[in-house]
Amino acid sequence: MQTSIQRQWCRLSLVLPSSGRRVPCEQCPLRALPSFREFEAQELSFVSSFKTGELVAEAGTTLLSEGSHSAHLYTVLSGWAFRYKTLPDGRRQILNYMLPGDLVGLQGSVIGEMQHSVEALSPLVLCVFQRNRLSELFRNHPGLGFDITWLAAQEERMLDDHLLSLGRRTAIERAAYLIAFLYQRAASVGLAGSRSLYVPITQMHVADTLGLSIVHTNKTLRKLADQALIRWLDRSCEILDVPGLMAVAGWDGLPARRRPLI
Repeated sequence: MQTSIQRQWCRLSLVLPSSGRRVPCEQCPLRALPSFREFEAQELSFVSSFKTGELVAEAGTTLLSEGSHSAHLYTVLSGWAFRYKTLPDGRRQILNYMLPGDLVGLQGSVIGEMQHSVEALSPLVLCVFQRNRLSELFRNHPGLGFDITWLAAQEERMLDDHLLSLGRRTAIERAAYLIAFLYQRAASVGLAGSRSLYVPITQMHVADTLGLSIVHTNKTLRKLADQALIRWLDRSCEILDVPGLMAVAGWDGLPARRRPLI
């Protein structure tokens, strides 16, 4: 649980983007994945000029803080992160998880002030874009503007599913849904192997996502482990049986479709 002093320290420890540029957009490894749509030549040229550098962060780094203003917009190039909100007493609710290809900071870019915080879940690399050029993107590149709208709508859709899970699923159904959801998200960007996937989350992350106590979370995850659906490690979860998890959750999975990449 974070104290008010710890939350203030998080705001002071925000990482700043580097002006160094390591991966040109033309050579982006994500563009080769079948889950992302292809850029048109002029779109790729603009995105390449839109990108100003890359940000590298270690696990546990606060990337954006609730109530802050940021001059930048980000795309996850590699690694995991999560979005969350906190109550005044430090209790935390994790809203969603971010993986390669996900846009970070759009809310602050449009509204002007972040209404949530973002923390690196694993070592992370982010592509950095100048927020003040966002209007140029919408004005001159309507295809990219639609892509950003699509990404925002997709985020809303996932939050709808998360809210349904929190409100109506049992504890074990919630946990099974969350882990199957993370597997499918990771598989869509090439992070899942042929047999299993290691998700870099702790039981506290699961508790803060599902709205359960850490004791209840531990008992619930143990039930999934007893069914050989997962194996819980020190700071990660090995996913063993995705169809089994989906059956427990009563969830059909994410739709298979190509998605935008900014």
